[in-house]
Amino acid sequence: MAIFGTKKTQNKTTAGAAQNVKDVRGKLSTMLLAPWLSEKALIATEKGVYAFHVSTEATKHDVMLAVERTYQVTPRQVRMVNLPAKRVSLRTRRGFGTKSGRRKAYVYLKKGDTIQFA
Repeated sequence: MAIFGTKKTQNKTTAGAAQNVKDVRGKLSTMLLAPWLSEKALIATEKGVYAFHVSTEATKHDVMLAVERTYQVTPRQVRMVNLPAKRVSLRTRRGFGTKSGRRKAYVYLKKGDTIQFA
Protein backbone atom coordinates (compact mmCIF):
# COMPACT_ATOMS: atom_id res chain seq x y z
CA MET A 1 0.00 0.00 0.00
CA ALA A 2 1.26 3.45 -0.86
CA ILE A 3 1.74 6.14 1.77
CA PHE A 4 -1.21 8.16 0.52
CA GLY A 5 -3.34 5.22 -0.66
CA THR A 6 -7.10 5.06 -0.30
CA LYS A 7 -7.18 1.43 0.78
CA LYS A 8 -8.19 1.03 4.42
CA THR A 9 -7.74 -1.97 6.68
CA GLN A 10 -10.50 -3.33 8.90
CA ASN A 11 -8.18 -4.65 11.63
CA LYS A 12 -7.52 -1.20 13.07
CA THR A 13 -11.16 -0.53 13.97
CA THR A 14 -11.71 -3.89 15.67
CA ALA A 15 -8.42 -3.64 17.57
CA GLY A 16 -9.37 -0.13 18.74
CA ALA A 17 -12.73 -1.29 20.07
CA ALA A 18 -11.11 -4.13 22.01
CA GLN A 19 -8.56 -1.69 23.43
CA ASN A 20 -11.33 0.66 24.67
CA VAL A 21 -13.06 -2.16 26.56
CA LYS A 22 -9.77 -3.16 28.15
CA ASP A 23 -9.10 0.45 29.26
CA VAL A 24 -12.57 0.79 30.80
CA ARG A 25 -12.08 -2.32 32.93
CA GLY A 26 -8.75 -1.00 34.18
CA LYS A 27 -10.16 2.45 35.03
CA LEU A 28 -13.21 1.30 36.98
CA SER A 29 -11.30 0.94 40.25
CA THR A 30 -10.35 4.64 40.15
CA MET A 31 -13.76 6.07 39.14
CA LEU A 32 -15.45 6.03 42.57
CA LEU A 33 -13.20 7.97 44.95
CA ALA A 34 -15.44 7.98 48.04
CA PRO A 35 -19.06 8.10 49.13
CA TRP A 36 -20.36 11.65 49.53
CA LEU A 37 -21.38 11.90 53.19
CA SER A 38 -23.29 15.12 53.76
CA GLU A 39 -26.58 15.72 55.52
CA LYS A 40 -28.40 16.19 52.22
CA ALA A 41 -26.86 13.03 50.74
CA LEU A 42 -27.74 10.93 53.80
CA ILE A 43 -31.36 12.06 53.66
CA ALA A 44 -31.52 11.08 49.98
CA THR A 45 -30.36 7.52 50.78
CA GLU A 46 -33.82 6.84 52.25
CA LYS A 47 -35.24 7.35 48.74
CA GLY A 48 -32.62 5.11 47.08
CA VAL A 49 -30.31 7.90 45.84
CA TYR A 50 -26.63 7.61 46.74
CA ALA A 51 -23.98 10.29 46.17
CA PHE A 52 -20.33 9.59 45.32
CA HIS A 53 -17.22 11.70 44.84
CA VAL A 54 -15.98 10.59 41.41
CA SER A 55 -12.99 11.24 39.19
CA THR A 56 -13.16 14.28 36.91
CA GLU A 57 -12.72 12.01 33.86
CA ALA A 58 -15.60 9.71 34.89
CA THR A 59 -18.62 9.36 32.65
CA LYS A 60 -22.11 8.19 33.58
CA HIS A 61 -21.44 4.80 32.03
CA ASP A 62 -18.14 4.40 33.93
CA VAL A 63 -19.82 5.25 37.24
CA MET A 64 -22.66 2.82 36.51
CA LEU A 65 -20.20 -0.02 35.82
CA ALA A 66 -18.10 0.82 38.88
CA VAL A 67 -21.14 0.79 41.20
CA GLU A 68 -22.27 -2.55 39.74
CA ARG A 69 -18.85 -4.07 40.27
CA THR A 70 -18.20 -2.61 43.74
CA TYR A 71 -21.60 -2.91 45.45
CA GLN A 72 -23.32 -5.64 43.35
CA VAL A 73 -26.42 -3.50 42.65
CA THR A 74 -27.78 -2.28 39.32
CA PRO A 75 -28.21 1.51 39.07
CA ARG A 76 -31.41 2.75 37.44
CA GLN A 77 -30.01 6.20 36.62
CA VAL A 78 -26.86 8.27 37.14
CA ARG A 79 -26.66 12.06 37.27
CA MET A 80 -23.37 13.97 37.31
CA VAL A 81 -22.65 17.35 38.92
CA ASN A 82 -19.53 19.47 38.45
CA LEU A 83 -18.75 21.55 41.53
CA PRO A 84 -16.71 24.67 40.71
CA ALA A 85 -13.46 25.68 42.40
CA LYS A 86 -13.92 28.20 45.22
CA ARG A 87 -11.78 31.05 46.45
CA VAL A 88 -10.92 30.72 50.15
CA SER A 89 -9.14 32.96 52.64
CA LEU A 90 -5.82 31.60 53.94
CA ARG A 91 -5.58 33.99 56.94
CA THR A 92 -1.92 34.68 56.22
CA ARG A 93 0.07 37.24 54.24
CA ARG A 94 -0.54 35.12 51.18
CA GLY A 95 -4.16 36.18 51.18
CA PHE A 96 -6.32 33.90 49.08
CA GLY A 97 -6.11 30.42 47.60
CA THR A 98 -8.47 28.15 45.71
CA LYS A 99 -10.19 24.92 46.63
CA SER A 100 -10.10 22.50 43.73
CA GLY A 101 -13.24 21.77 41.77
CA ARG A 102 -14.86 18.39 42.33
CA ARG A 103 -17.28 16.06 40.57
CA LYS A 104 -20.22 14.34 42.20
CA ALA A 105 -22.44 11.53 40.94
CA TYR A 106 -25.97 10.77 42.13
CA VAL A 107 -26.77 7.08 41.65
CA TYR A 108 -30.44 6.07 41.64
CA LEU A 109 -31.21 2.47 42.62
CA LYS A 110 -34.33 0.34 42.22
CA LYS A 111 -36.73 0.08 45.16
CA GLY A 112 -35.44 -2.40 47.70
CA ASP A 113 -31.75 -2.12 46.67
CA THR A 114 -29.42 -0.55 49.22
CA ILE A 115 -25.72 0.12 49.60
CA GLN A 116 -23.94 -0.36 52.95
CA PHE A 117 -20.98 2.00 53.37
CA ALA A 118 -19.77 0.80 56.78
